[in-house]
Amino acid sequence: MTTNADAAQNLDGERLLYGCMGLGGDWDTTPYGPKDIAEAEAAVEAALDSGITVFDHADIYRHGKSEAVFGEVLSRAPGLRERIVLQTKCGIRLADGDRPGLYDLRGDTILRRVEESLERLRTDVVDVLLLHRPDPLADPAEVAGALMSLHRQKLVRGFGVSNMSAAQIALLQAHLDVPLVANQLEMSLHRRDWVESGVLVNTPGAASVGFPHGTVEHCRAENIRLQAWGALAQGRFTGRQETAAERATAQHVASLAEAKGTTPETILLWWLQRHPARIAPVVGSARPERIRACGDAARRAPELTHEEWYELWITARGGSPLP
Repeated sequence: MTTNADAAQNLDGERLLYGCMGLGGDWDTTPYGPKDIAEAEAAVEAALDSGITVFDHADIYRHGKSEAVFGEVLSRAPGLRERIVLQTKCGIRLADGDRPGLYDLRGDTILRRVEESLERLRTDVVDVLLLHRPDPLADPAEVAGALMSLHRQKLVRGFGVSNMSAAQIALLQAHLDVPLVANQLEMSLHRRDWVESGVLVNTPGAASVGFPHGTVEHCRAENIRLQAWGALAQGRFTGRQETAAERATAQHVASLAEAKGTTPETILLWWLQRHPARIAPVVGSARPERIRACGDAARRAPELTHEEWYELWITARGGSPLP
């Protein structure tokens, strides 16, 4: 598999990840077909052409079809597995009949879900496994035991979390013998609470921000790589706009892109990458042209000045001055 067995190093130098949630057909249990495989191959090729080598999955994406169709792509491309970093997640169970969807980080469930992911992906090891969502009923010692079992069996090289706070991370880490290497959070120029939670400290506005303060700082202090899902803000600044602030931000993004000889998508990703936490955005589109539009964010260091970063932020806030 990958030549570097250190999961932290595998992620450390990567500026972008490709999110595979859009691969595999519809969000149902209908089997995928040749068209879905061809679309997945085109998306993977566009990601590789753009300099992206980390591919992000979850066991629930398209009811498992995202992993399965990616496994088809790997089986048709000898040598590809050795060139990429494979990351997946577990911990969410989709609704099934009368049973609602729920979170499940019981040890046996983790072990079973990883075995199923390995089979769908047609690989014998996952480079990084993320726990997808916090399970309030989880026993951290039991979770850690399952993760260490996977590590000892060499089925998973490294571990991280997704959508977790600093306190939740610290509790899990206290029971783990290996360091957590990643935390994947929703972060974008639209979803800005991760940065505003710090700026609004000691102001009345702090109560309006739901992001757990200190999470970004904890990840920086512990060398846990932040990954940003929803990084392109669902097209709010590159396609559809619903508010005056979004329209003004889209115009500003387009102007910066023209001035710097790049794309609006890259400007949005640079805004995240410019933060000193070394955020690695996840590009989730299945459209090859949109994936390639993000390529400069993988190939070029962020070319936003201090002032330009703030101008984008303030414009996205609707022009509201900072406290």
